[in-house]
Amino acid sequence: MQEWIDKSAADLGRAIGAGEVDPVDLVQAFFERIKGHDLADRVYARLTEERALAEAQAASARAKSGRRLSVLDGVPVSWKDLFDTAGDGTEAGSKLLAGRVPDRDAVVVQNATAAGLVCLGKTHMSELAFSGLGYNPSTATPPCVNDADAVPGGSSSGAAASVAFGLAPAAIGSDTGGSVRIPSAWNDLVGLKTTHGRLSLEGCVPLSLKFDTVGPLTKTVEDAALLMAILEGEVPGDLRGASLEGRRFAALQTVVLDDIRDAPRTAYDDAVARLEAAGAVVEPLEVPELEEAMAQAGPLMPGEVYGLWRDVIEADPEAMYSEVLQRFRLGKNFSAPDYNAAWAKLESVRQAWDVAVAPFDAVLAPSAPILPPNLERLNSDSEYYKTENLLALRNTRVGNLMGICALTLPTGVPSCGIMLMGPQNCEEALLRMGVAAEAALG
Repeated sequence: MQEWIDKSAADLGRAIGAGEVDPVDLVQAFFERIKGHDLADRVYARLTEERALAEAQAASARAKSGRRLSVLDGVPVSWKDLFDTAGDGTEAGSKLLAGRVPDRDAVVVQNATAAGLVCLGKTHMSELAFSGLGYNPSTATPPCVNDADAVPGGSSSGAAASVAFGLAPAAIGSDTGGSVRIPSAWNDLVGLKTTHGRLSLEGCVPLSLKFDTVGPLTKTVEDAALLMAILEGEVPGDLRGASLEGRRFAALQTVVLDDIRDAPRTAYDDAVARLEAAGAVVEPLEVPELEEAMAQAGPLMPGEVYGLWRDVIEADPEAMYSEVLQRFRLGKNFSAPDYNAAWAKLESVRQAWDVAVAPFDAVLAPSAPILPPNLERLNSDSEYYKTENLLALRNTRVGNLMGICALTLPTGVPSCGIMLMGPQNCEEALLRMGVAAEAALG
């Protein structure tokens, strides 16, 4: 069983196709491991055993008759608790949504089911997805694989923990300001932020309709590429023959290196050196307009999310964790003119960004400027919570504000990732570079 637990999703899929693994045995092995794991209650909000077994049985029959739906047909995955699954609770990590049971699957869940993926269950997350730390005293705080005393990153916290602790081969999360990439980086996983609008948000509990994206958290870039295609209902891109030779990367200097801690900076510099050794050309790049974009995050994100959730929140504010409640209420400070002016400024920065990065294949940055913060201190020190949360999301937020795709890869240093950012809707090209970078990083 341990051999199965350690395999990538793609390797498990190939083993099913070769007749070496039966999907029913596989899903039962994962449920056995989950139920026997002392941290599982902090990872999974609820399991979907009846559904999973039925899906695995169907996948087993298809495999035996040579009618598999995809390379991942029969492979189990976990889902962040904001993706609707028919008949199962979907509460987005908040007591405000306690008892919410949708009657149909989210579109991305429908696409995954159509490709034969098996739904293990729903994972814990930051409350309403509005924190990059993964701390949630209202429901549960998942563990960090590298530090038992630290948070795992959020808001796809349980998603990352499910993969890092061997409780799922892969996970599906969402990213509004870094919520796939931060927990991936802090748990030594691959995390893909897709371009806004590329993957359907229908049936996903929203945080920000303008910035929400869906993305996988995986063990390998290959898994991320396969899952993205499945979630979109498309054919995966070809990763064969990918190379860094002659690739031109921009090492972003603006914003992302400010106040960076020693371990992430050293890990990032070493990772860049390894990319260069593999044939990539890396040049420093300043994009001063980014400073203006970061200043617009206040009117844009809290302004929108509070408008979206105001009536629900204010009907029962005591049900929320105070730090997250305060973050939502920041949206009160911005008017409709503030919001629209911020969008106008952001659009002009996006144009400047596109011009600045056009000569490059991808833009590099540390995935996070800090290591996972201490859980107990977050609980007792409000100022520490605020500063660490903002720092945690700062670098990843560049990708969300610029409306682009981004990929975080492990550097080999615990909880330190390197991020590759590509143009809008160019995930296939980014993933090809990612698989070559993954090989260079070891």
